[in-house]
Amino acid sequence: MREDVENLDISDVTANWVNAAVLQHQIDERIKALADLSHTPLFFGRLDYLHAPGADKAEGAEGERFYIGRRHVHDAEGDPMVIDWRAPVSQPFYRASKKDPMDVGLRRRFGYTGGDLTAYEDEHLSDPAEAATTSKLLQQEIERPRVGPMRDIVATIQPEQDEIVRSGLSGSVCVQGGPGTGKTAVGLHRVAYLLYAHRERLARTGTLVIGPNKSFLHYIEQVLPALGELEVKQATVDDLVAQVEVRGSDDAAAAVIKGDARMAEVLRRAVRSHVTVPTEPVVVVRGSRRWRVAAYELEDLVRELLDRDIRYGAAREALPQRIAHAVLVQMERSGEAPDDRVQDAVAHNTAVKAAVKAIWPAVDPAKLVLRLLSDADFLAVHAAGILGEDEQKEILWQKPVRSVKSAKWSAADAVLIDEATDLVQRTHSLGHVVLDEAQDLSPMQYRAVGRRCTTGSATVLGDLAQGTTPWATRSWDEALRHLGKAEAVVEELTAGFRVPTDVIAYASRLLPHIAPGLTPVASVRENPGFFEVRPSAADSEVVGACAELLRNEGSIGLIAADARIPVLAEALTTAGLTYLGPGEETTAETRLTLVPASLAKGLEYDYVVLDEPQAVVDGEPDERTGLRRLYVALTRAVSGLIVTHAAPLPPQLA
Repeated sequence: MREDVENLDISDVTANWVNAAVLQHQIDERIKALADLSHTPLFFGRLDYLHAPGADKAEGAEGERFYIGRRHVHDAEGDPMVIDWRAPVSQPFYRASKKDPMDVGLRRRFGYTGGDLTAYEDEHLSDPAEAATTSKLLQQEIERPRVGPMRDIVATIQPEQDEIVRSGLSGSVCVQGGPGTGKTAVGLHRVAYLLYAHRERLARTGTLVIGPNKSFLHYIEQVLPALGELEVKQATVDDLVAQVEVRGSDDAAAAVIKGDARMAEVLRRAVRSHVTVPTEPVVVVRGSRRWRVAAYELEDLVRELLDRDIRYGAAREALPQRIAHAVLVQMERSGEAPDDRVQDAVAHNTAVKAAVKAIWPAVDPAKLVLRLLSDADFLAVHAAGILGEDEQKEILWQKPVRSVKSAKWSAADAVLIDEATDLVQRTHSLGHVVLDEAQDLSPMQYRAVGRRCTTGSATVLGDLAQGTTPWATRSWDEALRHLGKAEAVVEELTAGFRVPTDVIAYASRLLPHIAPGLTPVASVRENPGFFEVRPSAADSEVVGACAELLRNEGSIGLIAADARIPVLAEALTTAGLTYLGPGEETTAETRLTLVPASLAKGLEYDYVVLDEPQAVVDGEPDERTGLRRLYVALTRAVSGLIVTHAAPLPPQLA
């Protein structure tokens, strides 16, 4: 298929060099999408239908066989050899069961080692004599060692995951999923499915995956290209709102207030405060005639635009046309017959432009936020009845700032500027947005993401128990309201496929303290995993635990409180163990990653050494946030976990 595209001759099929360049770009992208992936088989399953799908299921009708794979593959004649996993005919591979065989006589799973076919497993779903069994190949695929970036899960998608993946484009979905339930993979595969089912629409409107940090995005960046989807963009929330350089930071109290949804109303008031009610008429001179728009008429025009509550910038652009129209009405009454060109000329008249500048001046969003945060009187006027005096003092800068460029903006400030920008000019909306690790966003950050999908839909992924910011989400209903997707369906994934039984049971001891009422994850892994808690008197024992785990196959993560990272880095270097930073791709030679607890979210390793749980808790501004950070760190292991500690363990783990 790739060679067919490479051999296309487009020399005589385009009208000009522009068309030729566009067509060549499309061909190049198609060739990239058809690239071979090492150790990735083209098919992983087979379905034997009792009857041809869509045909009359009358007695004697012949069945049909389909091979299911990551991509559609056809032969030289164009006949399909492998069916895309997203096609409707592939759906029973994920949903059919002994209770509901969906007209499938046989489902076959193929097992691979290093890209070579090494096993297969059959289920005769319509045979009442065969008992339902747990798929051994499925378990092996789930438990396969993880080296390198995140991989797709098309061979192991479960029925409850498939329902979310195949939900429609028009509706938004929120997925609450504990550690190892596959929520990130479900979100990415939902994007792949939507691009398959609605390719033309999403090609026009665009799709975006938003992650918590660069390390996480680097970890997941190969999943969609492996499924042939190259056009999906990735970003962090900070990337979305990067209109100013972030060089400063806020303490927790200030960040919570700046991230509060009430700030949206403070900004709206501040923006609209620039409008001045006119007290003078506008006099337009055209030739020998003078046309006068009285002050009360101008006031009516301004009030009407304010009442419509449209964007500040859009209203500012509309005002000169409204004034010009008032002049045209006078011209028509006097017997003239002006046309649209005359109205445009009047709108651009010097007197009209001067009046608009005085009544509805341009607003620079960054300068507006700068004034709010540095001018106590200006903030007090627009935050009256919204923020208390103590809250206002908390977010005010201590030292005056001369300009936007010299200000040491924080990440929360950048979100405020993005909000102000949208009040002035509408933000471009995409067709679909995936928001991962959503529980860590502030209400104002939710609003920033929601602006990117006002005319599209969203897939929101997260776990309330893993919220590790002081402003972490309290409920999905509240979060979805801030996002502008209050109608979104909330789905919960509770079957754990990644974290071993013993590890998730230990971590779940924290749930009553960090997210009471949340359903604990139930591991479906048959392998209980390796789990041990070890008192350690020296850093050398932590390094020894890493060396011990390196004897196993797969990746190893050493997770520690951020303050402990330099000490452990030195200990690893002294012991001669090479290591990577989070987000760097593991190789056969270097399989150990040193991970600050603050960056562990979303990552996974075959084996984890967790250093000093109490230090992880103490590294956060409050105990609940610290315990949530610990919950995240405890649940990064796929096959085994060693907890090492010199200090006493947190009492919540007792």
